Amino acid sequence: MGAVGLLYVGAILFLNGCMLLGWVNAKSAVPLNIFVGILQVITPTYLIFTANGDTAQILGASGLYLFGFTYLYVAFNIWNDFEGTGLGFFSLFVAVCAVVYAAIAFNDQDYAFGVIWLYWAYLWLLFFFLLGRGKENLGRYTGAVAAIQGWVTGAIPAFLLLTGRWAELNNQTVAIVLAVFGVVVFGGLLVMARSKPSTAPATA
Repeated sequence: MGAVGLLYVGAILFLNGCMLLGWVNAKSAVPLNIFVGILQVITPTYLIFTANGDTAQILGASGLYLFGFTYLYVAFNIWNDFEGTGLGFFSLFVAVCAVVYAAIAFNDQDYAFGVIWLYWAYLWLLFFFLLGRGKENLGRYTGAVAAIQGWVTGAIPAFLLLTGRWAELNNQTVAIVLAVFGVVVFGGLLVMARSKPSTAPATA
């Protein structure tokens, strides 16, 4: 995923997380979901049309659509007051695909982004349970996970890539740090979430 696109994935995950936490009004999040959604549809389309049959470039571009369609779907749901089961089950599809992309990254020895894809698989699985299965008690927890992932899987890696610092890092070490961080932080938040009911709206 391109560093610029990754930066705005971080922005929208943070915003949508804040929305699920009840800090941001849902309709006020619609414009950025549309902007980022369109960006994540136009970009892979351009990359595929200019790939000249390069299967690696096409494969890399294909994952962007999963994000672009999600954010556009969120915008449509909120703006039209649609119920969320369709988006929920699409999120399950995204979660399964993210596991496949993670496996491909691990096979290519890109361990850090393999873990990042697993982060996204977990988040989109939460979207499935929240929206597709109506588990509203997961609302605030899902929001917290999304907001944190906006920085950990989006903004921070994007800035490291844009400044050339990412290549200086040890890929395996970054993967281990990310894996430990995810287990400790998201696991700890889940324990906290189970101790109190969620009041956040399941509209995203």
